[in-house]
Parts: sequence; C-alpha cells; structure tokens
Amino acid sequence: MKRLISLTAACAAAISLSACSTESPVASEASSDSEVQQVSADDILAKFNLSGKDGTQIIEELEQTPKDQRDKDLHASILPDELILTAGEQQASLPLPEDKFYVSIAPYLTQTHDCFNHSLTTCTGELSQEDIHVTITDDSGEELVNEDTTTHDNGFIGYWLPADKHGTITVTKDGKSGEVPLDTTDEGATCVTTLQMA
Repeated sequence: MKRLISLTAACAAAISLSACSTESPVASEASSDSEVQQVSADDILAKFNLSGKDGTQIIEELEQTPKDQRDKDLHASILPDELILTAGEQQASLPLPEDKFYVSIAPYLTQTHDCFNHSLTTCTGELSQEDIHVTITDDSGEELVNEDTTTHDNGFIGYWLPADKHGTITVTKDGKSGEVPLDTTDEGATCVTTLQMA
C-alpha cells in the first residue's frame, strides 16, 4: 500500500464543526499492527450490504449517503490508489483505477477542518446541500469540470479526475469565489477542505 497515512493525523478534531473522526480507519498510532486484522474486502462488504461493488461504486454510494444514515461501525477512507475499509479491528483495501484520482471538495465560508485523505463516513463540511459552481482546470488549460452542482449532505462534492495532473479548483456561490491548487498525483490529497469562498 502506498502512503498509509493516518487519517486522524490529517483530520483535526478540535474544530466544533463535526469533521473527520478522531478514530483512524487506517492502522492508528493507538493500535499496534497486531490489533488490526487484515481480511478480505468481501468479509467487510458483506456486513454492510456492499457485496459485489468495487471501490469506485462504494465511494460514490458512501459519499452520497445522508449523515443520519451512515453506519457508524464502518470507516472508509480514500487514498490515491486504494479505498481502505475498517470495521472494528478488521481492515481491508480495494484497488482504485490507476488512471483516475478521486478528489472530494468541501468549500466553505467560515468553518472548515484539516483533512488529507477523505473519510467517506466521518468527514463533514460546512455547506450541506448547497448549490455551487465548480470549475477544475489543469495546468495545460484543459477544463476537466465546469458545472453547477449541489453539495451532498456531508458538505462535499466529489469528482473522478485524470491521474497525474496539476491545476486549479475554483468554486463560486452567490457571488463569492475561491480557488485552490489541484494535485492528482500519488502525493495529492483526496480531501480538499482549504477552499474558502469570499
């Protein structure tokens, strides 16, 4: 696995806004490797009615699940090349497409949280179910996204983008706008919570 970065370290829990969980879905610093049992993804998927779905399908389903319908026993975090699933002391991973990169964006006006690898089950942004306009352009000037959309109940909007790109993410709402860099390389963040609109 590339870059098994602890989600908890990347997701600050100090903000009053309910953000990323303080429990790491990746083997946490508080747990020794022996406490986390690596299992087949099928074992975890069966417990949460996700059998037969691949990593991309699970990401899209969990991202759109309303907050009050999320199963608190499942933690799912996105790394550039894999989806990590944790249920109790069991952990499994599913590969993600090599030519694609999933980035989940939580634009904000006044409140945000630190995040690097997006948690589909615990990360929450400020702007839930809000109409926004998203433009994503790579450094060559190619427009990857240009659309009016609505954030999910968790305050995020996610996109599958081409891998190995740099560029700019711009979000506008009600005359306010903000932009941040885009990085879809192996070093890029799957969770973008630094885009403030002003």
